[in-house]
Amino acid sequence: MLAAIDIGSNGIRMQIVRLVDASRFDLIDYQRAPVRLGQDVFSLGYITEASMEAAVQALNRFRSVIEHLGVPRVRTVATSAVREAENSDLFLDRVASQTGMSPEVISGEEEARLVHLAVSKVVDLQNKYAVLIEIGGGSVEVTLSFGETILSSESYRLGTVRLLQKFGSVTDNLLSFSRMVLEYAELARQRIDREIGSQKIDLCIGTGGNVDALGDLRRQLLRRRSGDFITLDELATLVETVGVMPVQERIDRLGLRPDRADVIIPAGIVLHMIARETRVRQITIPRVGLKEGILWDMLPAAVAQRPPVEQQVRASAMRLAQKYRMDVEHGKQVARLADRLFEQSECLHRMGGEERMLLWVAGLLHDIGQFIQPADHEKHGYYIVKHSPIIGLTSAQQDIVAHIIRYHRKEAPSLQDDGFRSLPQKDRLTVMKLTAILRLADSLDTSRSHALRELYLQPAGRNGWRLILEGESDLLLEKWQLRKRKKLFEDVFGISLEIA
Repeated sequence: MLAAIDIGSNGIRMQIVRLVDASRFDLIDYQRAPVRLGQDVFSLGYITEASMEAAVQALNRFRSVIEHLGVPRVRTVATSAVREAENSDLFLDRVASQTGMSPEVISGEEEARLVHLAVSKVVDLQNKYAVLIEIGGGSVEVTLSFGETILSSESYRLGTVRLLQKFGSVTDNLLSFSRMVLEYAELARQRIDREIGSQKIDLCIGTGGNVDALGDLRRQLLRRRSGDFITLDELATLVETVGVMPVQERIDRLGLRPDRADVIIPAGIVLHMIARETRVRQITIPRVGLKEGILWDMLPAAVAQRPPVEQQVRASAMRLAQKYRMDVEHGKQVARLADRLFEQSECLHRMGGEERMLLWVAGLLHDIGQFIQPADHEKHGYYIVKHSPIIGLTSAQQDIVAHIIRYHRKEAPSLQDDGFRSLPQKDRLTVMKLTAILRLADSLDTSRSHALRELYLQPAGRNGWRLILEGESDLLLEKWQLRKRKKLFEDVFGISLEIA
């Protein structure tokens, strides 16, 4: 058995399951506590003492069930409300000391990855471009994927509880509320539109409790047979019909929970706005979400079935390169050459597969800062990569890549740089070694002619190494640049390097 606990902005949920086969769980228990942490955080900025106490009581109740059933593996995650709370550290410490649980605060991108994993188990995504819209209480995650590979993902502060806190009651004036939400979300809509671009989308998929409830209302109010999808026209009709009902009528007549009845209209408005950008006429409702993604992610079998991390990282990095209109062919050539140098200098750097992957990403994206300005583009590149999610990399790994890009030309890594000094010592060493390799690789395509076909980095006597180049020309420009930029490689690895 496995248990997943989701500490969300609109409630705390627990799901306990038993694995039946590679694609199916049996539900053992599901519980939900209506603890609305987002109501505190999105209005006050912090979690109140009353909400902390309610959360602790709910989690202790969940823990009792877990212990009674003898569940051996549990994963607890917290999302946007805890991420943003000024006193999140205090909240997490309180939970740990009074429940024995250690919630993991996950990013919007990790939340999107887990939801995508859950969806891939119940929806055929093979060879299809899909947009996944996860409607939460604090944030909305929008993910573009091809098959089981995520191409891009972004988190927007458009969650239902957040919108209610910002704009108040819906039923006073539905039209006015809708206009305020859409105006507030306009920048997000534009960013989503740019992300999708002219790409033809095969599937638009909606997840989250509110989306499931909208599917139920499709059956109940519109007399449709299925609640597993909803057209955009039907969604607009539901928003208009339910939006004019007082919250109590939604509870009494429609059977909605109190903490669902007030947020379902903001959810419908945002879902319709984003789905419209996909140019798909209906939204698929798979009725899975973060909890199921957590459960699948806990299983070794699930890890084996989803794309290798490196494949996901490369796809996401390539998408980022295209987004910032890089010279992708140059980036790919530098990444390839950096990979060859890494392979042939293993006895010098003594690093492994993780560092090799980070070097490849840094090589591909090293010139991404030119989108802002060619001068000092290494500094602009650092900023872009540090603040743009690369799906599959941890924040620590992404920080390493950003620093490699920061130092790939001009300045060398230095403890005088506050950002570099703040890295753990092990990561600083990784940055220095990989930067030294990337500087050589970048020099090898100085002319951007991709003339270099192969390279051989070989020991040449005591503390001496030789770099032999084979190409379609004399490579004079590349050799000239190599001699200028090889010093960091020599200093980091304590060798002398001859360019043959």
